[in-house]
Amino acid sequence: MIKEVYLVASGDLRLSANQTCWQAQEDMESSLHQVLDKLEVKVHRAHPFDKEKGHGFIDSQKMGMQVFRDLDPHKPIIVAESVWQYSHHVLAGLTTHKGPILTLANWNGQWPGLVGMLNLNGSLTKAGVTYSTLWSRDFTDDFFLNGLREWLHSGKITHDLSHVRDFDPNDAPGNAVETGEKFARAFKKEKAIMGVFDEGCMGMFNAIIPDHLLHPTGIFKERLSQSGLYAAMRTVTDKEAAAVLQWLLDKGVDFQWGKDPETELTREQTLEQCKMYLAALRLADEFGCDTIGIQYQQGLKDLAVASDLAEGLLNNTDRPPAHTQEGREILPGRALPHFNEVDECAGLDSLITYRLWEKLGLSGDNTLHDLRYGEDFTIDGEEVFVWVFLISGAAPASHFIKGYSGASSERQPPMYFRLGGGSLKGISKPGHIVWSRVYIMNDHLHCDLGIGKVAALPPEETQRRWEMTTPQWPIMHGVLEGVSRDQMMARHKANHIQVVYAPDREKALEACYAKAAAMNELGIKTALCGI
Repeated sequence: MIKEVYLVASGDLRLSANQTCWQAQEDMESSLHQVLDKLEVKVHRAHPFDKEKGHGFIDSQKMGMQVFRDLDPHKPIIVAESVWQYSHHVLAGLTTHKGPILTLANWNGQWPGLVGMLNLNGSLTKAGVTYSTLWSRDFTDDFFLNGLREWLHSGKITHDLSHVRDFDPNDAPGNAVETGEKFARAFKKEKAIMGVFDEGCMGMFNAIIPDHLLHPTGIFKERLSQSGLYAAMRTVTDKEAAAVLQWLLDKGVDFQWGKDPETELTREQTLEQCKMYLAALRLADEFGCDTIGIQYQQGLKDLAVASDLAEGLLNNTDRPPAHTQEGREILPGRALPHFNEVDECAGLDSLITYRLWEKLGLSGDNTLHDLRYGEDFTIDGEEVFVWVFLISGAAPASHFIKGYSGASSERQPPMYFRLGGGSLKGISKPGHIVWSRVYIMNDHLHCDLGIGKVAALPPEETQRRWEMTTPQWPIMHGVLEGVSRDQMMARHKANHIQVVYAPDREKALEACYAKAAAMNELGIKTALCGI
């Protein structure tokens, strides 16, 4: 029976984010302490509040190593998260920790604590570290208390994963397996290039695919630099940027410009984002990249505006025309799939999805989202769990109600985006989706897939969910078929989820099986969730 635990809290690398979010972390730890006190468990916080910095987070890999050096590696440890955190701050220490590990987050959308914990879980899974995980709104519900007691008694927690089954080709409808396998064989033969503008964004160890796992799929990395992207931006003319902006204005995008660049989006910031869009396409064209990922952290955020508007445009088949400096149009009538935060697992998924959906005669515009939050909501008299899928701007306008004319661009939050720049914001249209996630476990690529719907919620409910998360970002009201909230949290090995539309449930199911067959043929261990 565990009677004594360490508690650590991994945080952001950005001081402004750690300071802004500290109060939420402090409140969460206070609630957790009350529960542990009642269970007669003594808590030792492994690192103190830093008065000079104004927060009590582990805010660097160096600090994390220093903290873990002083800990007894055999004692149980809780990693408590109510904010976005950089997993590599604590990963080194956790890889050599021998005692039971519990990752824990508060069920709250204010800051991306759930997102941070899921990223850490995915990173620990990739690293082969054994851990348990829990989440709760206020740490008083039966699900949480039963799980906590189980961990205190046994050092581990068993979750319900009955929604998961290995892909079986015999279960697939129609010609889905034949279509997927044929596609995968051609894909592997033709090969593809993944352009990576610096690896390892925000400590996301889980988002880096080692070459020896990636190459058998037929994808090879072109390692590019964000400094190269910045240099290319400087060669884009003001006239070229203005033409991109005018195209967007003609499409009806609402740019919410102000005058103060410190707190408001300005026209100048948007024009710089248009230059990034063109520069990214030109570099992709130069190096033959079939998909690209821009890190934006660290470094580029101190040189240029946010990349999110450019990312959203790249993921849309219908996008502003772009030309080389010699005048040749780049990828006319096609998207250049972009994986936000240079999440290579999402990049592999995105490219395969875009290409396969084309073969199926469907629109392959797709994006990743954070699993940010979620609540029950009554739809047509039935109470269902509706996820808040949210991302900083990489969602294509084709996903939004009214497309570009339903999109806006608002200044990104200053605590994360010092130099500004806008998102591509919108409400995802109701419809059927296929969702997925590629991840690494036991030194092998895996993929989980399922189907679901995008719900239509009342405007006031959408706004409420925006206000309790990040209102500048595009939102999707996701309902996953056959997968409960707790099953999803227990199984998912990443902060991100990939989504793509299908015309109806039957086509979504067929496409999901075709994709499962393709992933399986590429050597990726594939599982279906909820279907």
